[in-house]
Amino acid sequence: MNIQLNFINNSNDVNNSEVVIFQKNVAMNFDELAVAWQVIKYCGQGDNHPFAFPTTMQVGASDSYGNYTPQLDAQNGQMFQMALTTSGDRLVPAGSGTSSKEVQVLNNLGKGAINASIYKAGKLLAVKTSVAPQQKAVFEFKPTIWIGVASQFVQGQVMNSAIISNINTELSLLGIASADIVMTGGGPGRSAAPFAFNFENIVMA
Repeated sequence: MNIQLNFINNSNDVNNSEVVIFQKNVAMNFDELAVAWQVIKYCGQGDNHPFAFPTTMQVGASDSYGNYTPQLDAQNGQMFQMALTTSGDRLVPAGSGTSSKEVQVLNNLGKGAINASIYKAGKLLAVKTSVAPQQKAVFEFKPTIWIGVASQFVQGQVMNSAIISNINTELSLLGIASADIVMTGGGPGRSAAPFAFNFENIVMA
């Protein structure tokens, strides 16, 4: 199922600011960096940008030889493992994980680290790099998105920690079927209000 969201620029922005939307992996420690899941660019005053936020997710992995696995549908509570098979390294379901709130990826290879990734709508949502053999990557997401304004974002890439620390708007998607995300504030000079993001026209699921 998809949550239908519609970003609306009602701000006074004069800098062609970019808007980034991402989730934080709350299963990891605080130095875990977030990935720019969705970047909205050149959305002018009065313009809108509709997008879907899936409630489903996929998991994938890559090995130290530069191979990438297919993306597999993943649900909280599931464990996956990267294992050497007769056809090479493969990511396969491995039953239930140790937490019903997490997706877990075990590196079950004899040698070589892996990168484990979570995707939504085909776009990278989170990544855990350099997972050593017999170590696990764990992913847990609250039903919220983070949204903010900055520049120099690249969709699908890890964001600078200084940028992340300046983004403090968290919007809960719990129970929502569709909503507008309205951006206000901004503008030239010192009197400009800070950017703000608020839900409007919420339709509950």
